[in-house]
Amino acid sequence: MGCAGFTCSKHSLCALNILYVMVSLLMIGIAAWGKWFGLVSSFQVVGGVIGVGVFLFFVALAGLIGAMKHHQVLLFFYMIILFMVFIVQFSVSCACLAINREQRDHLLEVGWNNSRSTQRDVQKSLNCCGFKQVDPSSSCDAACFPNHSCSPCADKIQELGEVLHFVGGISFFFSFSEILGVWLTYHYRNQKDPRANPSAFL
Repeated sequence: MGCAGFTCSKHSLCALNILYVMVSLLMIGIAAWGKWFGLVSSFQVVGGVIGVGVFLFFVALAGLIGAMKHHQVLLFFYMIILFMVFIVQFSVSCACLAINREQRDHLLEVGWNNSRSTQRDVQKSLNCCGFKQVDPSSSCDAACFPNHSCSPCADKIQELGEVLHFVGGISFFFSFSEILGVWLTYHYRNQKDPRANPSAFL
């Protein structure tokens, strides 16, 4: 029974970390793809997404190695880091779900005004110009600008603002997989490896 429980915990933890590795590689791949095809020109955005992906990859790799080898130190640090990630992600997801329309619009306008590269990306991808009004004397990368048929970007961005609640919901759901990982790690770390000398168990 002890062997079956140990094996089950090990395989569950390995499967969870393989999932995290796949998610991290997907994040890195999507960010690199968006930059390569010119969908996102902001290096800060791409770098941020790739940085989060690399961090998640190494955390998942540490968890995977710790689970495979039943390494006490790796499992301990993996458990602590995963719990910290859970706290941050849970807080951010709750903030995304709790934000109202006025706060969302204010954040969108602040983000718009603080980044010229973001403005260019949005104008080009959504085919709009300006935030709340179109300025004919300004430059705009949208295809509609030479024809003077552009509409402001605020309305189109606000339509996409509902995505924030969707992302918050996905993040909220995903955060529970992290607390599951913490519980599995704690449970697995305190189990005896049936292949090892019982007197050597930490």
